[in-house]
Amino acid sequence: MVKIGIVGLGTVGTSVVKVLQKNRDIITSRAGKEIMPVRAVVKNLNKKRDVDIELTDDYKKVTRDSEIDIVVELMGGVEEAYKVVSDALKHGKAVVTANKALLAYHRFELQKLAKTPFEYEASVAGGIPVIKALRDGLSANHIEEIQGIINGTCNYILSEMKKGRDYSDVLKEAQVLGYAEADPTFDVGGFDAAHKLLILASIAYNIDAKPEDILIEGIENINLVDIEFAKEFGYEIKLLGIAKKDNNKIELRVHPTLIPQSKMIAKVEGVMNAVSVIGDVVGETMYYGPGAGGDATASAVISDIIEIARGQNKPMLGYKKPLEIEKLTLKTPDEIETKYYLRIAVNDEIGVLEKIAHILAKNDISIESFLQKPRDGFVKLLFATHKSIEKNVKNAIKEIEKEKFVIKPINYIRIEE
Repeated sequence: MVKIGIVGLGTVGTSVVKVLQKNRDIITSRAGKEIMPVRAVVKNLNKKRDVDIELTDDYKKVTRDSEIDIVVELMGGVEEAYKVVSDALKHGKAVVTANKALLAYHRFELQKLAKTPFEYEASVAGGIPVIKALRDGLSANHIEEIQGIINGTCNYILSEMKKGRDYSDVLKEAQVLGYAEADPTFDVGGFDAAHKLLILASIAYNIDAKPEDILIEGIENINLVDIEFAKEFGYEIKLLGIAKKDNNKIELRVHPTLIPQSKMIAKVEGVMNAVSVIGDVVGETMYYGPGAGGDATASAVISDIIEIARGQNKPMLGYKKPLEIEKLTLKTPDEIETKYYLRIAVNDEIGVLEKIAHILAKNDISIESFLQKPRDGFVKLLFATHKSIEKNVKNAIKEIEKEKFVIKPINYIRIEE
């Protein structure tokens, strides 16, 4: 028998207990051993729980109990979770976690501590087995690029805005439906997706980066004019996590992105998640499914528990020894090179377009397409550029915004084709 201790009995933790008990026969058959949840750590022992399991408010009664084989960390947060997981590993426990924030900051420290199995499938894209695909199924490949819709809240909002609905209205609806938190900043600001991208990039490239090291932008400034432009020029707007190899440098970035409607990932709607991975041997593979929710996340957690129960012990981030063939370094955000869409609100004056074109050209930015949208008393100019360097684009924007004919801050969206 494999005995499980759970730290954190919220939506996911409760679902894990229930599924382990409800589907005990099939789980036992697949694991080859009976798997039993025996104790859970909670903050409030007086709160009524909808599960039949022993409760404690002392995590050491799970991490240090010689009878418990696997510690499942579902408490969330970073530093307190790191303390709990580290204690479990130091006391010889196998660990399963769904905690993306913990791994975004401490995955390499935990890898050094992990002499026992350490699994984390549920930390990225909920019920989609993308960690296993990347770490195991694609292990013969150099990973050339990852593009992921890995936040369902943002994807839901952008999907609804295509119907002509305003951002603020859709956000309120997402909160009512439970897709967005009361404070949605972590989701709509791109931080949730960034944590997940860093985990995927560690497996793909063995690169240790923190959220503060990479470009992160949210969807707060997307409006219906941008949606109209995207539609008119054959694009969809998605919040993407992007990891890309360029010689010996790695780009890691999260931001709203214009992508061609013909791409499979552009067709992902609502709260669903999808991850596209391009390997040098296999080409492009695509993974799609529910990225959040108690049952979907519990499904991934239990798949990790079953794998450990079978006796499998894989290297945490997929490398038996450090990757020495090539030393990969992280690009700074200013080094990123891609296409850009610019939205510029200006007074309707003669010579404005010529002046903007001159500033763009001075910064080595060429225009691929252009659209003009008249508004009451002013004009919105919409540009799509050829490939340009991020630093040059930002410099050009600063210079254009100094012009008196510009009446609002300039918005820009990167384009990936």
